Order: sequence, then structure tokens, then C-alpha cells
Amino acid sequence: MIAWELAGAGVEQLRKVERGDPEPGPGQILVRVRAVSLNHRDLSLARRGVEEPIIPASDGAGEVLAIGPGVKAWRPGDRVVANFFQTWIGGAWHPRHAASALGGSVDGMLAELLVVEEGAVVAIPDGWSFEEAATLPCAGVTAWNALFGAVPLRPGELVVVQGTGGVSVFALQLAAAAGAEVAVTSSSDEKLAVVAGMGASVGVNYRTTPNWAAAIRSGAGRGADHVVEVTGQLDASLEVVASNGSIAVVGTTLGTEAPVVEIHPGVILQKGATIRGIYVGSTAMLADLIQAMVTSDIRPVIDRTFAFDETPQAYRAMMSAGHIGKIVIAA
Repeated sequence: MIAWELAGAGVEQLRKVERGDPEPGPGQILVRVRAVSLNHRDLSLARRGVEEPIIPASDGAGEVLAIGPGVKAWRPGDRVVANFFQTWIGGAWHPRHAASALGGSVDGMLAELLVVEEGAVVAIPDGWSFEEAATLPCAGVTAWNALFGAVPLRPGELVVVQGTGGVSVFALQLAAAAGAEVAVTSSSDEKLAVVAGMGASVGVNYRTTPNWAAAIRSGAGRGADHVVEVTGQLDASLEVVASNGSIAVVGTTLGTEAPVVEIHPGVILQKGATIRGIYVGSTAMLADLIQAMVTSDIRPVIDRTFAFDETPQAYRAMMSAGHIGKIVIAA
């Protein structure tokens, strides 16, 4: 099979290689990967580098080619999307699942063929493309967990999402479909105009309005019941969150450029706020997300699709941060 390997630090360390075709073992299925989507974690891994070559990218969808002994739920020809953590099928998060993370702890989706656990895949909805399904495992499930996990979103509440990347756009779509009011921050007025058409009622350019938390409170007339925090900076999120609101910390997109954050326990105490870390989610959450999207007639937002041979260009497009929604690689 043909695959892309990351063999060092930097996007220039991506190389196309030939590897032996894998075979499914007991309880496993062999998938012909048809589409892959990129996430910020894929960029972080490329920038950080690896000691041993690895097939990157956590998110992908395809069709079942073969099944291993004992597999009963799937048959060749089934269209499936794989969960990020292969061992987190349901229930609460446990650190042991980190060892099964596709495209990091184990080989990922940027290959023609991949063996996955039978319990870690979900059927692709009828009428959906492989490209659409490939966007779901990290960004979609993270947004779902943030909004409907420990503190489920209720109609009429205010949700704040930061930026227009994959997680934020999914959170906007899901929150709007659930009857919530959504406020979005961005560095681009053009992007804010786009998300306004997707259901955002408040938009703030954080470059021209650095105190975006106050601007959102003023524009919405209240604090946020839910904040989907993707930058890793909590000061502004603690300012914008309402009493008894929750902040879902889903990433640190600023990486090493992020300033040191000072936690203010007094503010958390006085507001009765909840701060919860979100480490993607389980296969059960992926199934719930898909059901909710089908029921609400939500389709993933794909900014641009690249060919398999254009994988380095797709990474560079991700680095430019000019996209709205997801960047996909057709395999």
C-alpha cells in the first residue's frame, strides 16, 4: 500500500512510502481509506516531530475490505468512519485510551489501508460522502462532548466559540440546531460575516476588539452559559462566562506562543463556574453526534479538499489558518 509518513520535525518531513498491506486480526476490520481530514493536532505533531516514522492523521473514513475472525457487526463494502481513540468505546475517559490514538500513538489514516478495531467505527449516514464523514472523529466529537457531555446544552442558552476552525464550526452548528444563541470570535470580519449566515447572532473581531469578552457580554446582553475554549487562555473565558456557566477546554491552538495563564480560583468560586478538559470522545459519542446531525439535517463544513498526492499542500493550508471548517484529503 501507499502511505504518507512523518519522519522528523516539519511538514517537509512528510514523505510518501510503500508499506506492506496490513491484515485484520481477531475483532478487527481492514478499511480502504477514502478520505482524511486534518486537525490542529496533526500540525502540532508535524511541528514537534517524531523519533520514529509514523503514518499521521487521526481522522478518516472508508469502506470495509475484509474482516478478521469473530467480527459480526461489519461486512465488506460497509462504509465506516473510525473513532480517534480505538479503545474508548463508551463510558468515562481513562488515560489508558491515549495509547490507542490514531495518528499519534499508533499509525493513522494517511494510508490506503488501515486496520481498526470493530467497535471503534460507526456507519456513515446514507447520502454522506467519505469526505464529510472524515471530518467528524476529532473536531465533531470534541464539539459534541463540549456541549452535550457533562453539562448538556439547553435551548436559549448562550454559547461562545472561538475562531472558525473545525471544532468551533461544529460547535456553532450543533448549538444553533439545539436552539441556543451563539457568539463567535475571529480575527477576520469576512469570516464573521460567513458564520453569521450559519446562525451566529454575535460576532467579535478579537484583533480590533481585544476585550472581546466584554464585547460579547454587551452584544448578547448576558454572560455565556457555555464557552468552547480552543486557545488555552482562560482569562477572557472566565470573564465572559456567566454564573454557573461552564468552560470546555478543548485545545491550545496558540502552542508555544500562548502566554502563561494565571488561574484565578476566586473568580471560579464566585461565579460557580465549571472548567472541564475535553479530550475528544468515545465511539458512543461519535454515534450520538452522527444521529444528531442526521436528525437536525446538519452537514459538515468543508473548506477545501486536496488530492492524496497533495498532502503537504493540505498541511500548509492548515498552517495558514485561512479556512472555515475542515480541510480534507481525498484518498
